[in-house]
Amino acid sequence: MSQTLESPPSARATDVQGVIELDPREATFQRRAVLILTILPFAGVFGAIALFWGTGLSAVTAAIALVFYVFSGMGVTVGFHRLFTHKSFEASRGLKLALAIGGSFAVQGSIISWVAAHRRHHAYSDREGDPHSPHLDEGPGLRGVVRGLWHAHIGWLTSPEKTDIERWAPDLLKDPDLVKIDRWFPRLSILSFTLPALIGVAVTRSLWGGIAAFIWGSLVRVFFLHHVTWSINSICHFYGERPFKSLDFSTNNWVLAIISFGESWHNNHHAFPTSARHGIGRGQIDVSAGLISLFEKLHLATKVKVVKPKQLAAKAIQEFKPRRSIVEHH
Repeated sequence: MSQTLESPPSARATDVQGVIELDPREATFQRRAVLILTILPFAGVFGAIALFWGTGLSAVTAAIALVFYVFSGMGVTVGFHRLFTHKSFEASRGLKLALAIGGSFAVQGSIISWVAAHRRHHAYSDREGDPHSPHLDEGPGLRGVVRGLWHAHIGWLTSPEKTDIERWAPDLLKDPDLVKIDRWFPRLSILSFTLPALIGVAVTRSLWGGIAAFIWGSLVRVFFLHHVTWSINSICHFYGERPFKSLDFSTNNWVLAIISFGESWHNNHHAFPTSARHGIGRGQIDVSAGLISLFEKLHLATKVKVVKPKQLAAKAIQEFKPRRSIVEHH
């Protein structure tokens, strides 16, 4: 679901799948960017363990980390994914800007490149052209399984290619607000790492408060959110339940449901990609859908798309019990 930092622009033409091959200089830039954004948060996790072992977190540090995790995580799930990629609902300008900035704070790539890559994923899901399928030519046996999962989880980020945004996200390129936020991505990434520390210093009035907030609210938060998002690409295309017909190997995985804000009901999503609610079965927690419902009640979101019972029945592989709210609504 994520995309790398934008590399320098290329004039190279796209292939039939909307992919631009990077030249060696661009590919090197991309690999270095991925390396930095992978190793730095990973180092922060070890720093957190070393510095806070036996002492725990203060309430202030924990609150800062949680707020930034929710803000950036919901920016990806509600904003980048359900709003901008799949047009599951329409948002007021203020909400649109907030979600675009929140998603950028996740440091998973600029908004337009992220959307373009995810749309290509859906167009070629688990087939040639999918940027991060775990099922493409990785070899037989356990070794092939591990290689496939590694590629889907993080390996694809170092691929010497990028998705053509003009082909896959022309609608976003026509929105001046989103183009501006896309260009601001490097600045927003820096702000995402520095703002928790500044808030920590301001609230605690101590340098240590800022350091603690930086480790947990910046490094650990980005590390955790990255790997939760990447797990949707890898685990949720390999292991879990498949209650609905889809042209790929997408699965539902309840373990990731809460920390991914409902994104791990992935088979549901691939079966009904424009639905604003992914957790459509009984007991399937979908916090992102709940937030969209709240926005709708506040008149910040309109034209919210939901799957209908007849659609569920048409694609159900086995007996499926929809959420009561879906049945009542229709």
